[in-house]
Amino acid sequence: MAILGSLIKKEVLHIVRDPRTMVITILMPVVLLLLFGFAISTEVNDVRIAAVVDRHTDETRNLLEKIRVNHYFTFLGLTSENEVEYLLRSGKADAILILRTDETRLKGEIVADASNPTNAQSVATYIMGVINNGVSSSPVLTYTLYNPQMKSSYNFVPGIMGMIFILICAIMTSVSIVREKENGTMNLLLVSPIKPATIILGKLIPYFLLSCIILLIMMLISYTLLGLPVSVTIIDVVLVSLLYIVLSLSFGLLVSTIADSQLTALIGSAVILMLPVIMLSGMIFPIDNMPVFLQFISCVIPARWYIEAMRKLMIQQLDFSFIYQEIIILFSMTILLMSLSICKFYSSQKK
Repeated sequence: MAILGSLIKKEVLHIVRDPRTMVITILMPVVLLLLFGFAISTEVNDVRIAAVVDRHTDETRNLLEKIRVNHYFTFLGLTSENEVEYLLRSGKADAILILRTDETRLKGEIVADASNPTNAQSVATYIMGVINNGVSSSPVLTYTLYNPQMKSSYNFVPGIMGMIFILICAIMTSVSIVREKENGTMNLLLVSPIKPATIILGKLIPYFLLSCIILLIMMLISYTLLGLPVSVTIIDVVLVSLLYIVLSLSFGLLVSTIADSQLTALIGSAVILMLPVIMLSGMIFPIDNMPVFLQFISCVIPARWYIEAMRKLMIQQLDFSFIYQEIIILFSMTILLMSLSICKFYSSQKK
């Protein structure tokens, strides 16, 4: 234990003596979380809308008043049908609401600018939500569970956590061990009486503790600034995150046994990981919408299972029994990566 403690102390001193790396390691997760939580949003605000009314009635006046006072809309006033195409083509309006009265029944049409399909769909949904009761005798009631305010931060926070841990932990671990190889100090450690397993633990534990600090900071931001709901599942969130951190550190250890230079380790742990994590983990794009081949590939991306578990725990407020599948897969990946990295570490030192 004394030898392990000395190795941990040595690695901690390496981390503390490199303030630039420390700042980047802690600051980058905070910046990404705030950026995706506040700046990058899938919500549509300030929808510029004009209206065409063929005959004014109490119903049309009530509907137009609802739109005018709704904070999602900027009501441009009434226009004519001849001006509809001009307003949309010139970008002065995002949508046009056309109200026609046919035999005392009000009918509504929505003409939206679909140059951005996502925005057009959201705009049409917003307008329908406002006018639904006015233009239909049998309105459809819609209830949104788990995220009634449709905040995009609810979707991004689990995804950002999944991306940050797999990247930061893998980069820190892989570069640290490869740096020892380049400096020649790894050979000195290996010829000493210290067991290789002790060397590995001495390298991993400091970065595990640093990752725990990052986890604490991210959870504080998520539950305070970003307003995610707090419940008893927060304990499960911590436990699953710790498992995912160990998995990420194991991947970094595996990269370090393969790479011969810090540049190679950076490319292997950052560049190769980043694109699959962003594209195939469900962080931004729904996995069910992908081709079957890509869905199959996404199954080997650890971030996919962590993000799914975090959404169930943090957003849906489900208990541990609903994430057994994700836990089993993450635990199996951790054992596999740790076993491969340790075996490769031992074999590479015998050569």
